[in-house]
Amino acid sequence: MIRRISVFPVLLLSSAAGIAEPVAGSAGGGNITAVLTFVLFVLSTLWITWWAARRTRTRKEFYAAGGGIPAWQNGIAISGDFMSAATFLGLTSLLFFSGTDGLMLAVGAVASWPVILFLVAERLRNLGRYTFIDVISFRLDQRPITQVAALGSLATVIFYLISQLVGAGKLIQLLFGLDYIWAVSGISALMIAYVTFGGMLATTWVQIIKAFLLVVGGTLITLLMLQHYQLDLNAVFHSAVTTHPRGWDLVAPGGWLKEPVSVLSLGLTALLGFIGLPHILMRIFTVKDAKTARKSAFYAISIIGYFNLLMLVVGFGAVSIIMFNPDYQSAAGGLTGGRNMVVLHAAHYLGGDILLGFVSAVAFATILAVVSGLTISAAATIAHDLYAKSIKQGRASEKSELLVSRCAVVGIGILAILFGIAFEHQNVIFVTNMALAVAGSANAPVLLLSMYWRGLTTRGAIHGCLAGLVSSVSLIILGPQVWVDVIGMEKPVFPYVYPTIISAPLAFLTAWLSSRSDHSARADGERTAFDEQYIRSELGIGTSEAASH
Repeated sequence: MIRRISVFPVLLLSSAAGIAEPVAGSAGGGNITAVLTFVLFVLSTLWITWWAARRTRTRKEFYAAGGGIPAWQNGIAISGDFMSAATFLGLTSLLFFSGTDGLMLAVGAVASWPVILFLVAERLRNLGRYTFIDVISFRLDQRPITQVAALGSLATVIFYLISQLVGAGKLIQLLFGLDYIWAVSGISALMIAYVTFGGMLATTWVQIIKAFLLVVGGTLITLLMLQHYQLDLNAVFHSAVTTHPRGWDLVAPGGWLKEPVSVLSLGLTALLGFIGLPHILMRIFTVKDAKTARKSAFYAISIIGYFNLLMLVVGFGAVSIIMFNPDYQSAAGGLTGGRNMVVLHAAHYLGGDILLGFVSAVAFATILAVVSGLTISAAATIAHDLYAKSIKQGRASEKSELLVSRCAVVGIGILAILFGIAFEHQNVIFVTNMALAVAGSANAPVLLLSMYWRGLTTRGAIHGCLAGLVSSVSLIILGPQVWVDVIGMEKPVFPYVYPTIISAPLAFLTAWLSSRSDHSARADGERTAFDEQYIRSELGIGTSEAASH
């Protein structure tokens, strides 16, 4: 019998007002293992926040943990930022519902990292201080560039926050029977505490602990899944196609993305989207130099690749488990509801309440850690880029900038709750890819052009960023995920889920055309300044030092 747990809302929200009846048919509501694991995680991370708060006094400490995080720690933290609720909950569920089309996301995630490793990490670390907007504005007119690029950065973070909070709310509904709104509010409250007091140092260690727990939990489920199939990997996939209602179509293309345009757009979304994620790029600045940044990226790609392989086995292995068990099938809503909970039902079947409790708490810890990274990235954009660089034009005091950062954290937390409620019924991996579409359209094109193309001008960067941002957000709203599923219209205006196939090339083309047609004196100076930027980006030193070098 599923029991109501009161200790969770007391600890998390200091109120019992939000306790609701557990979701009918859930696989493991009221799990003492989950409660204890989650409480232990929260208490340990709050202690870390207290410890980090004593070491967070300056802007550099708040935004970049003082720039002294070792490569292995930063690599684990990056993987923690990357392995979000979308990976743990959404990817496994997408494989369960849609089959091999879901592999494109796992492959795209891993494929983007060599680009970050070899094309982005070193130059980003040498040219920037706290955010990727520092890099874009390095040789261009700082104020207008900062204002426009901040819009793309904030839009990306908000979409990403939505996906994490949706996953959190659904997880708590399944496990604790807590009302969705209270779950989302509790996540935001903890997020605000982590970031406001502990800054990047606390966020980094929260990510490290979470990544360790996530890899351990994923490995354990995978080993138990393989044991269930007598260590026969072929049996995992054969059982999936023989028990799933779609049969062999489960491993055929077209289960999720039915047109070639959609497939190409998803691939472009994965490739460019991860390059333009502000909270991932921000971690490059937490290490001492470009060499350490490259090592961090290498550690990250190794962990991410390994974990995605685990989720592939779990996603397909869960098919026969759920389809042969009416209780799980009912809890998952058959093939239409419960879109994010497949991995939890598999954990309950394989390891009972103990494994379900541990995995559920790890999934919740995953969301807490990722939203903390997203929030500090958004706070840096608002306080460092918009307030200090644009509004105050570099004259803001360190104290005032930190105050704006902390106020921004509170505002973002409130906004995240509102959007999390609005997108309650969306699969978290779909919503995450909305963030990737915006990042790949508004952030990545201008970032790459600013680092590698001499001809980019302020006008070109502004027009390119706006073209990518406006087109991607507009097409997302007009597409099926928002226009139909959220707004409730009968048919979408834009037929494809991901707009990147149109919005990203449009951003590149607009930036190129606007820059080529800019013959102002300022543009000529910005092209000439590329030489200084190139020396700095390649050697990590100023021009005078480079000459002697």
